[in-house]
Amino acid sequence: MEIDGDLAIRVETENWQTHTRIRAAELRELVLRIGRAGDRFLVVQRIPDVPDVFAQVWHEESGGYRLEHRSAADAFSGTDLDDPNRVVALLTGWARQEPGWDAGVAWEPIPLPPHEEVPDLPDEVREQVERRVRELLRCGYDSRRTLSEIAEDYLVGGEYGARPVSPAQARQLVDRLWLERLAEQESWGEETTDPDRLTRVFRALDAAGVTARENFTCCRGCGTAEIGAEREGARGFVFFHRQSTEAAAEGHGLMLHYGGFDGSEETTTAVGHEVVAAFAGSGLRTEWDGDPGRAITVAPLDWRRRLEG
Repeated sequence: MEIDGDLAIRVETENWQTHTRIRAAELRELVLRIGRAGDRFLVVQRIPDVPDVFAQVWHEESGGYRLEHRSAADAFSGTDLDDPNRVVALLTGWARQEPGWDAGVAWEPIPLPPHEEVPDLPDEVREQVERRVRELLRCGYDSRRTLSEIAEDYLVGGEYGARPVSPAQARQLVDRLWLERLAEQESWGEETTDPDRLTRVFRALDAAGVTARENFTCCRGCGTAEIGAEREGARGFVFFHRQSTEAAAEGHGLMLHYGGFDGSEETTTAVGHEVVAAFAGSGLRTEWDGDPGRAITVAPLDWRRRLEG
């Protein structure tokens, strides 16, 4: 799927760069760039990420290209190609999920390790971890990797022992609930949701010189302390933190914290008015009395944020 011409993919490269929702021309540049030491491969995941589905390319200077893709837990194949333009065309077709994108190439199966048998969690452990993971899935910001780490650590050192959930059990539980949420998300179709509207407003503010960050840090204190590192020439900021996200996902509206980087009450008030004005016509309603010491509330909200990866 493409949104505004962007491919719904996330690309990670060997040199630790991440490129999200890029255009086909940008994907081409990345494929043609790889080859030097420290920058020889890229891994591509679709948005939303689906367990056991990805594509990857390896290339070293003066050599060919190795293109591989996995379409299921037991389906992994690869091919060797000399023409980078062919690699780009195949990878772009994969990203767009075009029917027959993989035709005309001699794919060979790649052996996979034996399936790992993962023991079931005790019901009381599973139920508690599931409850927490579902809460975070409703928030919609965490990746499968992050959720797996949270699931593994959630009950550490408690009444169930030092580490009651293994990494494999955490991944299995998260993948199952992730797919469950994706199936629910399918029922939304192409409808624009309130979190979609919120993201558009934040992007517009960011482009206009107000640093705007979603789900930023754990709380207001940490967010206020750390937002300065995101300034990049902006005159002010607005953010909401993880606790506010969880409240919004539970139906309580969303609290926005804002301010001016010069620390003055005048700039803070001006930024507050700019934030409220940015929501006009967005389909979302704000509540604020103009007091620079009070947060801006966005309510009511139907919190259906689409998972990404």
